Amino acid sequence: MRTSLFFAVALQAMLVLPAIAQAEDSQKSWKAGDYLGRWLTESGNFEVEIAACGSALCGTVVQVHENRSMNGTKMAPATVSSTLGMKILIDFVPTASGEWKGEIYNRENGKSYACIMTLAAADQLKVHPYVGSPLLGKTQIWHRVAPTAVQG
Repeated sequence: MRTSLFFAVALQAMLVLPAIAQAEDSQKSWKAGDYLGRWLTESGNFEVEIAACGSALCGTVVQVHENRSMNGTKMAPATVSSTLGMKILIDFVPTASGEWKGEIYNRENGKSYACIMTLAAADQLKVHPYVGSPLLGKTQIWHRVAPTAVQG
């Protein structure tokens, strides 16, 4: 009898604890405004400005820090000027789970990929491009760029 009571309590705990954790996560849900601003890509190559584009969020390259490809090779100077102003985060919209889903453009191969974007912290953006299933992707962490003071 004790064993069955133990299993009943354990089963209840397994059902209740995820619901509590989900409620806590939903209290931490991020609003669109929390994503706005400049972000430094994981590679350190670009600053990307995330802003509203219609009812979605988009990200545009506003500064090039390093002119390197993902494999580390230097790219031609013409690539820098063609990269500035390029929209690389496209039409991100909120999902029911609190993530933002859209597409990310890879300038190196000219292809766009499905992508999930979430905030890990106020200054850390998780960018997860993938092909087919989110299980088949790789997460990058982008860091918020501190706003610069306007000199007057």
